[in-house]
Parts: sequence; C-alpha cells; structure tokens
Amino acid sequence: MSGSHGHDHTHATVTEKNAKKLSFALVLTSIFLIIEVIAGFITQSLALLSDAAHMFTDAAALAIALVAIKIGKLPADNKRTFGYQRFEILAALFNALMLFLVAVYILYEAYQRFSHPPEIQSMGMLVVAVIGLIINLISMRILFSSAQESLNVKGAYLEVLSDALGSVGVIIGAIVIYFTHWYWVDTLIAVLIGFWVLPRTWILLKQSINILLEGVPEEIDIEQLRQDLLQLPKVESIHQLKVWAISSKNIHLTVHLYAPQADQKQLYQAASAMLHQQHGIAEMTLQIEDDECLAHTHSQQGAHQHEAPAHVHSEQDTHDHSHQH
Repeated sequence: MSGSHGHDHTHATVTEKNAKKLSFALVLTSIFLIIEVIAGFITQSLALLSDAAHMFTDAAALAIALVAIKIGKLPADNKRTFGYQRFEILAALFNALMLFLVAVYILYEAYQRFSHPPEIQSMGMLVVAVIGLIINLISMRILFSSAQESLNVKGAYLEVLSDALGSVGVIIGAIVIYFTHWYWVDTLIAVLIGFWVLPRTWILLKQSINILLEGVPEEIDIEQLRQDLLQLPKVESIHQLKVWAISSKNIHLTVHLYAPQADQKQLYQAASAMLHQQHGIAEMTLQIEDDECLAHTHSQQGAHQHEAPAHVHSEQDTHDHSHQH
C-alpha cells in the first residue's frame, strides 16, 4: 500500500497550499466587499451593488472552500468511514444556490429601476470598480493553478472570474454614464452581470448534484471502462459495476469479475493497474468469482436489492490482495 501513502502526502500538501491561497484571496475580497457596498449606496449604482453581491458570494465561496478544506482533513471515524471529504461538494452546492438567489434579486431590482433610473455618481462608481478589478485579478492569479485540481477551488476561481468581468462591466458603464448621463446603462449592466453568471452557476450546481447522487463522474467513460474490464485476460463476464465519487478528486469503483480460469492474484493486479493507469481510479473493490451459479445469481439480481450481501464478501476478498498491492 506504499503508493497510496505517497498520494495522501501530496494531497495534504496541495490542500495546505490551497488553504493559504484561499485565505489570502478571502481577506482581499472581504475588505473590498465592504468598500463596494458602501460605495454602491452612496453613488446610487445598482451595477456596483450587483457587483458587490457577487463579491459577497465570492467571499462566501472562498470562506466555504476554506472550511471545506479544514473539515475535509478531519479523519474518518466509525460514523463517517469516508471522513468529511463530501463537505467540499456540499459547499459548492450551497455556493451555487447563493449565486442563484443573488442573480434573481438583481433582476428584480433592475425591473423596478428601469422605469425610474436614479441619478448616479459615475466618478465614484468608476474609481471603486477599478479597485475591484485589480483585487479580482490578484485573486485570480493566486487561485489559478489550484483551480485545475479541485472542484472546490474551481468554484471559488469561477466566482472571482465572473466578478472581474462584472468589474469591467461597471467600469464601462461608469464611463458611458459620465459622458452621456444615460443612467439606465447602470441598470442594464447590473442585469447583464446577473445573466452572465447564471449559466456558470447552473454548471456548478449540476456537477455538485451529480456527485451527491452518486452519479458516474463526468470524466469517467463508463462504456469504455466496461469494455476494458471485459478485455482483461480470462474474464468471461462482469456485473455489479458501480463507479461514484466522494469528492471531485476521490473516485471509487466496485465490480464483480467472473473469471473461473484465471489466477485470481494476477487478475487482481492486472485489473487494478489498468483501472489506475487508464481511468485514474485508485480506490477499488474487486471481487473475482469462479462459481458460475453465484455469478449468474448476482447478474440476475443486480437490479434488485442484492448489493449489500455482495459487498460484504467483496470487501473481504479483496483486502488480502490490496495489501500486497
């Protein structure tokens, strides 16, 4: 099992690095958020408030991501054998829902304003938006590398990105209003920010719900995986194939392989190497069967409630091998 320990170690250092980056971005964002809310009310700019609302969900995303890392590191116990890694996904889900609500509020407020646009102080609006953009760009620079590795940091990164675009929108709006006094431009930009963010929110929501429903992770091609298992030497059939994810990086698989002629130990090693190298799955429970009657019963009842007993001995069977592995 030595390989697995190496993986845990690097994961821990990555998470530690992520936590530092997120903390820094959170402090920056929170300070600016307060400035932007005050400025939004003083200048009467809905675009600034819309941007501030996103800054708020930004700060929330960063805070949630941080808490998720801290909680995700808590060890597994008898009640939670996977530990608290799922918290990351709950955090992403909560964050997506918050963004949704904010977008709805901004659209409602804009609807109210279209008929009576208030007078807006474009100069103050411009200054604040420029500061906001600079802060967003700094945060994006900090989070970029980690966003590739973690759904959690990716959620935070997307927030900061959408916020940077929001700031650009506000800057353009402020310049237009300064020269033309078309105050409705402010409302228009607030709405555009809302619409720009909604599809991204939807994607984050969909990914999070898929993981919570034990769906097959998007990066796994289940048909290809099934073919690869069937092509293993001496495997005659497979059943009870299940693939799911605990968090964005922790993918699990269980499967029963019917291979009466195979050397079980060799087959186990070949299967785990293939799953690891070709599909990036490290956590697996493989049950190798040589009893046709048993295999047939399982495949017949796979659709029914045969899961529990199947898994009981599957854990047992593979443990001996996995330690050698």
